[in-house]
Amino acid sequence: MFYDGKEQRVEGGTAGLDIAPETREEQDVRSGGVSRRSSTWVKRRWRQLLAVLLVVLLLPYALILLYTPNLVHPVSTLMLRDLVTFSGYDRRWVPFEQISPHLVRSVMSSEDGQFCMHAGVDWVQMRGVVDDALEGEATRGASTIPMQTAKNLFLWNGRSFLRKGMELPLALAADFVWSKKRLMEIYLNIAEWGPGIYGAEAAAQYHFGVPAAKLNRRQAALLAVSLPNPITRNAGKPGRGLKRLAAMIERRAGASGDYITCLYP
Repeated sequence: MFYDGKEQRVEGGTAGLDIAPETREEQDVRSGGVSRRSSTWVKRRWRQLLAVLLVVLLLPYALILLYTPNLVHPVSTLMLRDLVTFSGYDRRWVPFEQISPHLVRSVMSSEDGQFCMHAGVDWVQMRGVVDDALEGEATRGASTIPMQTAKNLFLWNGRSFLRKGMELPLALAADFVWSKKRLMEIYLNIAEWGPGIYGAEAAAQYHFGVPAAKLNRRQAALLAVSLPNPITRNAGKPGRGLKRLAAMIERRAGASGDYITCLYP
């Protein structure tokens, strides 16, 4: 038999092709293409992750602007948790003017006596907390009402430097964008006063059977001192210690005239 061209070898009865192996250069080109595609995919995923993170970080600031009009009634992260877990909650929004001044004064006296003076953060108190932490001492609370409002609306419970670091700029932004009256209105309508009980109106009805506008001095003081831990501190059934705290806050609230001019000129 004659062959046109070079002889082809037959192995195992099958005509085989004489295929030369890839050179190192060809392997490098092929592996380099795979590596470049993988690198591009990783970079794209990182960009997407950073974009999502940026949206999550900036969303609360957009919501602060959205919550400025009085007709908007924000919900807190705890309320959203109760919705997601099908626990349900009771919150009845009332405007600032329909909340007893006794409650406003008591909450300020208990939670944030410098509410009208600072711009969202009480830096004097905050500096004391930082100094105590650096010295290894137990830290005291330094959260202002704007900080607690920011935490309740956008963040989570629990003590951590991460949450506090996110809380501070949000409090400053909220205090800058909202009036003091709007800030207090939102806070008193999202504060937790018992399991599934949110806001002054639901709290007044649940604990005392009266609307928020009709709270007297002692009832207001009891609600105020229960705020740090409303699950264990029951304003409607106060123990001896809670009654003592309420009496002290009641006295402070009665002498708070010079500290509430931003709310009651």
